[in-house]
Amino acid sequence: MSNLSSSSGPPGGPSPVLVPRPTAPVSGAEPPGGDVRQRIAGAGRDLFTTQGYEQTTVDAIAERAGVARRTFFRYFRSKDDVIFPDHGRIAQITAAYLESLDAVPPLRAVCSGVRIIFTSYVDDPTVSVQRYRLIRSVPALRDREIASVSQYTRLFSSYLRRRLGDSAGAGLTAEVASAAIVAAHNQVLREWLRQGGENDPFPALDQAFDWVLSRFEGSV
Repeated sequence: MSNLSSSSGPPGGPSPVLVPRPTAPVSGAEPPGGDVRQRIAGAGRDLFTTQGYEQTTVDAIAERAGVARRTFFRYFRSKDDVIFPDHGRIAQITAAYLESLDAVPPLRAVCSGVRIIFTSYVDDPTVSVQRYRLIRSVPALRDREIASVSQYTRLFSSYLRRRLGDSAGAGLTAEVASAAIVAAHNQVLREWLRQGGENDPFPALDQAFDWVLSRFEGSV
């Protein structure tokens, strides 16, 4: 289900590390109604960009998408939900993938799981950049994004606690290492989005993983 990928590492830094790279489709099969969901989300992003977040209503999004208001609420709880990736679904896919990596060292397994989340953004740079710029312009959306993404840190911390068991300092290592790996992901992703979603961001992600693993792997 995965290949081992080696990154070059920063000059003068630690030796390259091997992190499993998911080879299965990281987004999974599209759920029933996926086309309608995407059409609604696209309509919402377009309206938020052209006429502003506050000025855009659920009715306007539904009309632009060509669906009834009740259909909108079948897929989204509010207009806020239109903006964000389906974090709950991505987290479920990532959790299932992690369960297949018990033969992989725990921190490297988490790095591999983070690739699934990272790839969900990189696979559609146009949408990801549009979403990033919109969220930056609306403080309430920034707060919502922070809260949404925090579920990944909890997922990885829980996984590391299970893998590390009752060893001394396992709880602290799980919390700090998972936060560091997610922070590395966020930093690389933000830089890529600021640059307009151009170029291949995976070498930078590999180097970020090198940096984190070189500081934590010896304690696991």
